[in-house]
Amino acid sequence: MQSFKPKPILNRSELKQIKKSRTKLQGKKVITDDVNKLKSLKVTPDIGDEEKINYYKEPIWIEYYIPKESRFALETKYLFIKLVDPIPRENDKILKKIISDNKFLDIAEYFEGSDEISIQIQKSYQSQKSIVFSINDIMARYKITEDPEFLRQAVYLTETLMMFEPTLATLELLGDFTIHNLHWLIRKLNQSTVEFSLEDRTIMLLIKRRNEYWEEHELPEDEEFELFAALFFEQAYPHRGALELSDQDFLLD
Repeated sequence: MQSFKPKPILNRSELKQIKKSRTKLQGKKVITDDVNKLKSLKVTPDIGDEEKINYYKEPIWIEYYIPKESRFALETKYLFIKLVDPIPRENDKILKKIISDNKFLDIAEYFEGSDEISIQIQKSYQSQKSIVFSINDIMARYKITEDPEFLRQAVYLTETLMMFEPTLATLELLGDFTIHNLHWLIRKLNQSTVEFSLEDRTIMLLIKRRNEYWEEHELPEDEEFELFAALFFEQAYPHRGALELSDQDFLLD
């Protein structure tokens, strides 16, 4: 009797995406026990203090074994991800204005209006109304106190709101306003030298936006960034890419 080999539930495109996105550096899988390579990484990249405001900083814990001393060494170095701001579309008038004024877009303000734009926003965020108004309350407290701790709370709620994007209002009226808000908060927190951490999925998004920008503008590869990003993926998703995928693993159409 021929043995039955179950096929994965994921479809072909999903499996290809997993295979394509595996952690690699210059076509090779990153070897985290390459001591010389890991030790050669700088703690922070050569970025000026003023320019660092435009980066998100993520700690990377690097552990390697020292045979001569029969012990493991642990170092903390940092992945700096450049913030690539959204480019408003032709009809993104609200986003254009908020970027020009360098402000945070608080969509709770549109819940008080009765015009067509306000109604569209209200409908799109009715299910997330509690999040929207929590952000509104926190930002109001920040304006009064200028306490950056409120900004840190706003970051986490903004990340939560991003989970429900895109909405109809985003697609038709607002554009990538949550990305703008996230970057605005990150820069404010950097200016205040407040420590904070983003969720792994948010960091993945920042890396993706940075890489797309680099590719689009044909900028030279940054090997250190690529290695740090690879180390981040390995730590955030330790089992990612654990199995090699072959053509037999894909479902036939």
